[in-house]
Amino acid sequence: MIDDLSQWTPRPTPTNAEMTGRTVRIVPFERAAHEDALWRAFGGPATNDLLYHFGWPHMACAADLGARLADLRANAGFVTCVFVHPATGRVMGMASYMRIDETNGVCEVGCVAHGAAMARSPASTEAHYLMARRIFDELDYRRYEWKLNNANAPSHRAARRFGFTFEGVFRQLEVKPYGNRDTAWYSMLDRQWPVARAAFERWLEPGNFDSAGRQRRTLESIRRDIHAGQA
Repeated sequence: MIDDLSQWTPRPTPTNAEMTGRTVRIVPFERAAHEDALWRAFGGPATNDLLYHFGWPHMACAADLGARLADLRANAGFVTCVFVHPATGRVMGMASYMRIDETNGVCEVGCVAHGAAMARSPASTEAHYLMARRIFDELDYRRYEWKLNNANAPSHRAARRFGFTFEGVFRQLEVKPYGNRDTAWYSMLDRQWPVARAAFERWLEPGNFDSAGRQRRTLESIRRDIHAGQA
């Protein structure tokens, strides 16, 4: 498939302006408001274990986490989103738009961390649906990336579950505090987004969950049926 790009223009820079769903609200990271809450959401000192695959230096306290995120915003252009419970305001996790390339319409979602309050919940899925919707529906980007330490099996599973396509592994790409990092690359293209979006929306419908909150259909099965024209 060859796109006609004769009228292409650079895309706007993604923002972390508020996004609201049924199970999660996304707000801009502000160090004073969020560093302590994120530290608590990630388990305090256990934050280092949760964020192990980021390859960050050891953090001793919430101020270290806040300083790291502030530095990434100031010096690497990270646009960090904080995930909040819509009813209680409790901070649950975060992710960042990063490696933003407006000229070519490419953006990565990274620094993804879900605290215990949102791990493996509809909120974690809805947060990534909302972030992707901004990239594709609001800003018309062509490519959305998900990269990870190749040894991070849960991140592999999340990328595939959300509908990203595996593109390969860049071996010995970086030296991190834990040693060598091989980086796996995934992407979602604009032409893949309509199916992914429809699957997200059908999976997130309240009727897809029983009285105990268990899913009736998986996101992957819904997406397969949409591809097959059965949903």
